[in-house]
Amino acid sequence: LYDNPLMLYIVITEPYFNFTSIQESMNEILFEEYQFHAALRINAGSLSAHRYFYENSSELCCIVVDSGFSFTHITPYCRGKKMKDGICRINVGGKLLTNHLKEIISYRQLHVMDETYVINQVKEDVCYVSQDFYADMAMAQLKGEENTLMRDYVLPDFSSIKKGYCKPREEMNFAGKYKPGEQILRLANERFAVPEMLFHPSDIGIQEMGIPEALVNSIHNMPEEMQPHFFKNIVLTGGNALFPGFRERVYKEVRSLAPTDFDVSVVLPANPICYPWEGGKLLSENPDFDEMVVTRDDYEENGHLICEEKFDI
Repeated sequence: LYDNPLMLYIVITEPYFNFTSIQESMNEILFEEYQFHAALRINAGSLSAHRYFYENSSELCCIVVDSGFSFTHITPYCRGKKMKDGICRINVGGKLLTNHLKEIISYRQLHVMDETYVINQVKEDVCYVSQDFYADMAMAQLKGEENTLMRDYVLPDFSSIKKGYCKPREEMNFAGKYKPGEQILRLANERFAVPEMLFHPSDIGIQEMGIPEALVNSIHNMPEEMQPHFFKNIVLTGGNALFPGFRERVYKEVRSLAPTDFDVSVVLPANPICYPWEGGKLLSENPDFDEMVVTRDDYEENGHLICEEKFDI
């Protein structure tokens, strides 16, 4: 939301290639129901790219990986414009990871299929991206204290324990005896097997590329002379980028797939979730911002057509 004494603006994000019917409904809601004076509909990746180019003004290209709740988008940008031939969507996001973790825990330990919020918190607190999947899997099969990956997660009871937490390693009881009333999830290979779906969706039957492979494929769809610039400007955004080890794994796999004479750089912003919002804030302060938006007067005069022309979604 952008406010000044004269006009009320809104910047709102939507997915790439959104359905026309949804776009038109959004226009009606913004201008007719909420009566905004002006609106800008834009992709989250475009705002992230704007933020990145603001900080790295010497760079011509970047490729944004936006791995969020419902899916993962990979989009190359050149001089601030998205390159539609390189846009790639992977139907794996945080929701799928949480649901898969619910199924694993329900099958192995405790029925939690109705506890989406709690298990999402478990995922965020204990899961990480493995740098060597087979080595971690071998470790996860060890018993007792030899298994350094094992963690005990204390579930909330919403009276004395408001929020679940991971027990410190030194407080874990490997004999399986817990305090009265304490409900524990013991997690081992689930910690890294769930985020692994971002890199190998085929593990659960989704016949799509993982993030590193899709990244390289997207770059290869770009003109040859631009490809080195994309490889050295990979930007990770979205909640899944917060998994420990995510940036390192993406770098490692992209480096192995990229031509040896190309530099590879993977950037993880300090707050990958709010990075598009920061880009939107910068965009609203741009002197050309008023040229990007559609005003309510424009909409009332020209209808949806003016939005189609101005919003390159």
